[in-house]
Amino acid sequence: MRKHDGRSAAIRAGHRAVLSLSAAIFTLLPAPGQAAETALPFALSSPRLVALVLVLGVVAFALVSVIAFNRARHRAEAENVTLRARIADLSTAADRAASLLEDDHERVVAWDTGSAAPLVAGALSPETGAPHDRSAFLAFGNWLKPESAGRLERAVGALRKTGEPFVLTAATTGGRLVEARGRTTGTAALVRFRDLSGDTLARAELEARYALLDAEVEAMRAMFAASPMPIWLRDEKRQLLWANAAYVEAVGAENETDALSRGLELIDSAGRGIIEAAHRSDPVFVRRLPAVVAGERRLYDVVDVASASGSGGIAVDVTAVERAEATLRREVDFHARTLDQLATAVAIFGPDRRLKSCNAAYRRLFDLDGAFLDSKPDEHAVLDRLRALRRIPEQRDYRAWRTELLSVYRESEAKEHTWHLPDGQTLRVIANPNPQGGMTWIYENVTEQLELQSRVTALSRVQGETIDHLSEGVAVFGSDGRLQLHNPTLAALLGLDDSFLEGQPHVADVVRVVRGPGDDDGLWGSFTACVAGLPESRSSVGGRLERPGERVIDFVTVPLPDGRTMATFVDVSDSVRIERALTERAEALEAADALKNAFIHHVSYELRSPLTNIIGFTQLLADGQAGPLNGRQHEYVGYVMSSSTALLAIVNDILDLASIDAGIMELDYAEVDVAATVAAAIEGVQDRLAGTDIVITTDIAEGTGSLSADSRRVRQVLFNLLVNAISFSPKGGRVELVARRDGPMVEFVISDSGPGIPRDFIDSAFERFASRPRGQNRGGAGLGLAIVKSFVELHGGAVTIVSEEGDGSQVRVRLPIRRGVTAEAAE
Repeated sequence: MRKHDGRSAAIRAGHRAVLSLSAAIFTLLPAPGQAAETALPFALSSPRLVALVLVLGVVAFALVSVIAFNRARHRAEAENVTLRARIADLSTAADRAASLLEDDHERVVAWDTGSAAPLVAGALSPETGAPHDRSAFLAFGNWLKPESAGRLERAVGALRKTGEPFVLTAATTGGRLVEARGRTTGTAALVRFRDLSGDTLARAELEARYALLDAEVEAMRAMFAASPMPIWLRDEKRQLLWANAAYVEAVGAENETDALSRGLELIDSAGRGIIEAAHRSDPVFVRRLPAVVAGERRLYDVVDVASASGSGGIAVDVTAVERAEATLRREVDFHARTLDQLATAVAIFGPDRRLKSCNAAYRRLFDLDGAFLDSKPDEHAVLDRLRALRRIPEQRDYRAWRTELLSVYRESEAKEHTWHLPDGQTLRVIANPNPQGGMTWIYENVTEQLELQSRVTALSRVQGETIDHLSEGVAVFGSDGRLQLHNPTLAALLGLDDSFLEGQPHVADVVRVVRGPGDDDGLWGSFTACVAGLPESRSSVGGRLERPGERVIDFVTVPLPDGRTMATFVDVSDSVRIERALTERAEALEAADALKNAFIHHVSYELRSPLTNIIGFTQLLADGQAGPLNGRQHEYVGYVMSSSTALLAIVNDILDLASIDAGIMELDYAEVDVAATVAAAIEGVQDRLAGTDIVITTDIAEGTGSLSADSRRVRQVLFNLLVNAISFSPKGGRVELVARRDGPMVEFVISDSGPGIPRDFIDSAFERFASRPRGQNRGGAGLGLAIVKSFVELHGGAVTIVSEEGDGSQVRVRLPIRRGVTAEAAE
């Protein structure tokens, strides 16, 4: 009825639309009574005619559309009636199928190729542990054992991909067995899960157990085959049935078949006989047996288990273990001997608290009987014996003390005790738990150490008091550069605050406070590097600090053996002032001496020309070329000649010394005959011998030969020495000149019989213008020995004086034979 009413309403709506459109058309037509001639032009040219045509087209299209819509609607309504009937039938069938699948012993999962989510129907019993939720059920790994879940997932994957059917038994995490059958139905993959029970369950359990045992056997066989230890199986006739690769390699076979066919045995016949004999009483044989492998004797721990169907064995190579045990035994013996050499007493107790071993020092320290120690007494017995011998501290409650002492067996860390024995000894006792159980007791006699510590403490106090009262400032810096020790003088000298020093400042901080405006930065840098640096070789650093008020402080660092550095600071202001005064005086004296020498040199040059003229004119007068002289005039001319000659010699000596001082004196080296030079020198002093009755003797050793030197200067040296000896010899005295070769040197010795030289004058005898009176006469000019020393040293030689007052003098001159040799090198 509703459908019919709908169609009528639609028709009526169409009629109304047609009438509306007709009315609109009539409004466009001309009014009645209008002239024809005016109507036609209007119809042909007016826009109303165009609108009329459009309206007619729209009306025609609307009518056609309404008719087509009605026909399509009739067809759709007929199809809907048919589909509703089919859906009702399918729903009824689905409800019937679901009711059939709702069983606690079966569940079905179907994957359709056109559906993303699988269909899950049915349920398994709660005892299986399978979840009822669809998503949780499809996560097989959550309710099946890993191995079963893996097999099931692989089978389902193959079923969905290739359609391969399967039947398998899976174990749940609750210990139940579930059968899974997979097959394809049309385009769907179907897996049916079923809870097993009864005979089916028993069979499934047997199959699962068989599979498990088979897997275990295969795993054991694979493990035995890969084992590096020889393993074998024998049948009931004790013939080889199977052997692994390690056995094949040990017996030298090519492969397992070769070893079995040839019956190659790892254990020799004697060993196999021992195994057979042992199996008569015990099916399990465990013993260490020897075997020869690759020509080398080795030891094996053999385990052989016999059964009714045969036997199996395994051999573990313990050759290296046996060697290690032998080495360990030797090490233990060595350590025992080493412990016996120690001065520290050591006793080792086992887990049972019985004495395992002790060294000789332990026996000596406690004076224990050897038989008692060999009996392996327990700790209580040892302490009781020590108490009887009064070798442990006196205790009011001995049992409580012993209990507390032995409580270390319950500790995991070492404990230390101090024992003061009745005889005055002090022992440091260390209880060290052993990793394997038991205890190691170490007894160190620290009596002497404590006495030394007491002495060191007392000595440290004495040293501290000494340092505190020193006039020098002392600072000791540690290896980290921080101040560790100082005395009060340090603070006073450097103007440092006591609180600053007590804070153990770093050396850099000390330098920053002490450094003055004019101090050398490099000096302080060296000081800091010496204290806090890490040089390859530690060395001392010293310097001087000048402070306002003419205060001068000297410091020096001393590296100490323990890595520390000591620095001392001394106020040397007074010494510096005295030193500066002395330096200024010495400089003034040197300047005066230089002025004196310059004056003398200048005067000498000025005197030389007049003296030469005087000597020349005197010689003319003495020769009579200017006229004859009477006796008195001749005597006076002689006096003038001798005095002028002496004065000229002095002037020449002064000029020679001036040349030496100026560094312009050059020696004319040549071969100098020693004997001829000595004779020439003696000839030159003959006029000095007149009226003195002094005798000159010479002693020139054979083979003295010659030397390379300036002959004139050597002759001048000998001349001056002879003149000096004659001057200090008494009338009728004796002067001796000895010459001899001494290695690379020629030595001249001039001795006289004069009064000798006072000891306080010997050191200054070679100084210029140094002279002393000659009896009633005043001394000479004091240049002779100075000239001698200058010329001898210019040759590289040396001159010395040996004299005792009242016993004459002896002058030794040593000249090198060859140029370039010095007296110091020849010594």
